[in-house]
Amino acid sequence: MSPPGGVRGDTPHGAAGHLTWLYAPGDRPAVVAKALASGADVVVVDLEDAVAPERKRYALDATADLLAQPLPVPVHVRVDALDGPLAETEVRRLAPLPGLGALRLPKVTGPGDIARVTGWTGDRVPPLYALLESALGVERAFAVATAHPALAGIALGEADLRADLGVTTEAGLAWPRSRAVVAARAAGLAPPAQSVFPDVRDTAGLARSCAAGRALGFLGRAAIHPRQLPVIEDAYRPTAEEVAAARDVVGAAPTDAGALALPDGRFVDAAVVAGARRTLALAERPPRRAAGGTPGAG
Repeated sequence: MSPPGGVRGDTPHGAAGHLTWLYAPGDRPAVVAKALASGADVVVVDLEDAVAPERKRYALDATADLLAQPLPVPVHVRVDALDGPLAETEVRRLAPLPGLGALRLPKVTGPGDIARVTGWTGDRVPPLYALLESALGVERAFAVATAHPALAGIALGEADLRADLGVTTEAGLAWPRSRAVVAARAAGLAPPAQSVFPDVRDTAGLARSCAAGRALGFLGRAAIHPRQLPVIEDAYRPTAEEVAAARDVVGAAPTDAGALALPDGRFVDAAVVAGARRTLALAERPPRRAAGGTPGAG
């Protein structure tokens, strides 16, 4: 585990600063290609829920072909259920490929699931993201987050979690959401990204939901359509006021060590300074690359 305050989720692609994660079905290569051109920070090729059983083999073959060479955008793959008949074959085939950015593991319930996957990968373990989609997974969030050095992040799968908990309102997910944020931080991981917002037409609702998630400590969000990407990015970019405040803090702090007084009389410590630096790093992100709005990536 990282030293306190460190972020174990950092990668050459800058995972700690990713804001948008766009899902695309693995059995639709044309949709995956559109997702790669969408401007998303990460494209998540889905072999699980988005693919019908009779299309699973084709989806794996198409994804392996895609990942046979390095790609300009980080590509993660969500494999099938770890206790089912397909996941081991998927992991063994995809883990060594040069285009794979990470594996996303569905329905993780404990460290044993992570151990199972690392056993399949052998010596070359790619970055792993654990999806917590049950009460048991949420209860064991910190144990999962510290299960292996390759664990780069955790996230909630809220559709399945709602069903498992029997909750029907946003209030029912408040504790699991905070639990995931706290567990990730305690493990030295990047903050988790929010789960998908299912109504691709309700951009106002998406913006409100992102604001609520940001207030809880999430960073960025998974999407199921490119039109959701700019909404997510705008919601998670620092405001002008936040950037100005962060510059004041960083300008007054030559190092992150010790408490110090700002010109306005406020005292800040090393954690506040580190947070200000993260705010400025997010503010300096380059603009989205793509034309956006390409339909069908979900």
